[in-house]
Amino acid sequence: IAPGFGAINLEDISAPRCFEIENRLREELDIPVFHDDQHGTAVVSTAALINALKIVDKKAEDIKVVVSGAGAAGTACSKMILQLGVKNLIGCDSKGAIHSKRNDINPSKHWFLENTNPDNENGSLKDVISGADVFLGVSAPNVINKEDLKRMSLDPIVFAMSNPDPEISPDEAFPFVAVMATGRSDFPNQINNVLCFPGIFRGALDCLARTINEEMKLATAHAIASVVDESHLCSDYIIPSVFDSSVAPKIAKAVQ
Repeated sequence: IAPGFGAINLEDISAPRCFEIENRLREELDIPVFHDDQHGTAVVSTAALINALKIVDKKAEDIKVVVSGAGAAGTACSKMILQLGVKNLIGCDSKGAIHSKRNDINPSKHWFLENTNPDNENGSLKDVISGADVFLGVSAPNVINKEDLKRMSLDPIVFAMSNPDPEISPDEAFPFVAVMATGRSDFPNQINNVLCFPGIFRGALDCLARTINEEMKLATAHAIASVVDESHLCSDYIIPSVFDSSVAPKIAKAVQ
């Protein structure tokens, strides 16, 4: 069916199948193929992080990030956060931190072994969250609590994106965090991968791109972040609304 379309968006394919399927399609087709659950989530969460770091006055290269969830979204988010300049990122799965002494890591998680956790921290999620500046959750409900937040660094940033129930509820987290975001529309700062569309495809189609590469995704994240005027930037407004009509044209221009 591919010749009938300008681009194809993949949706709801589980890891590790999603990596294999997307890679094969990108190799075999001459149109952009984009897996929403991986890259859409990564782009929008990176945009949110760009603005959140401005609020707490921290630089990407100086922060510690803990990611809960090492599947499709967690892997893509981690790769993009490293592109932003973060050097200390620890990925966690259901058994805790991914580090070199574990012998139960499946092939789809080997990227974490080779590219993250520079200090080789081990233990549970609750162990490695100590001293973290950023918690990014794409895993399961209620995996952290307010006691964990108290052990994070000063002015912690928490993106709890598990749906419908986040890794920690905003009501519980509120007194202990500088910036809070979820995947839900009934709280401030909804990280919703629909923000990528149709802008990222509009830009790819306009310049006749055959793929959507890392530079295009990072340009999209910066474009989304730039929609929030710095004079309006605050802890409850780090990411534009999905109904903001200025987002898609701005992304398309950046992608080109």
